Amino acid sequence: MAAMMLIVPSWWETATHILSLGAAYALALPVGWDREKDERSAGIRTFPLVAIASCGFVLVGIAILGRTSPAQARILEGLITGVGFIGGGAILKHRGKASGTATAASLWATGALGAAVGYGLYDIAVVLSLTTFLTLRGSRPLKRATHDSSAPPEKA
Repeated sequence: MAAMMLIVPSWWETATHILSLGAAYALALPVGWDREKDERSAGIRTFPLVAIASCGFVLVGIAILGRTSPAQARILEGLITGVGFIGGGAILKHRGKASGTATAASLWATGALGAAVGYGLYDIAVVLSLTTFLTLRGSRPLKRATHDSSAPPEKA
């Protein structure tokens, strides 16, 4: 029977892991709040969980495989696929029209955000968080204007 290797991180490593997971959670929270406010299928609970899970998988991969291991690509591949699968569940088709695509794309961006935090790429994580949140919030008037201009004229 092979002996199991026990990895015991130092208190410093443990503290940085907790901070990373907290940062992923905090950066995903505004996006989750936005989706929850609009009563979307995924919201205030789902987005932070996707971010910390993605971050957690990356942190575990680094601890086991090492930061520079080529196997890190497989971790990212699995995350991309897995988060895409979750996002696919947010997309609904009704009468030939798809809804939930913005929520699905937001989930995907949140998975990337969590992975970026896990790898210590905080600049990328902050840009993903801000861009996702601002796109969801800021594009609403434009989307409404587009739908209003494409509606057929009302009959008098």
